[in-house]
Amino acid sequence: MVVPYEHLDELQKLPSEAAFEMIALTQRLEGVQRALYKPDGINLGMNLGQAAGAGVAGHIHMHVLPRWLGDGNFLSVIGETRVLPEMLDITWQRMREALGVPVD
Repeated sequence: MVVPYEHLDELQKLPSEAAFEMIALTQRLEGVQRALYKPDGINLGMNLGQAAGAGVAGHIHMHVLPRWLGDGNFLSVIGETRVLPEMLDITWQRMREALGVPVD
């Protein structure tokens, strides 16, 4: 997830410099995810406003999600269950290392 420092509820309110920085980081994360996880595709997206599914009111962010053929099935739709390919703390560590951010 790419989150700007400014707390804004609409992309159009984000200063151009911050928007460019978000897209540049999104591009970088796409490359890291493709290298680390070899996905079949990548979902990029923003949910702006409650009706669109925004979970944090008044704050925009960009989702960057690796996807694989066949990864969506009845579990997430009917069973309300999420399947994770690895523990999120491991994902966090791998992504930080790939981005060159020191791991604590």
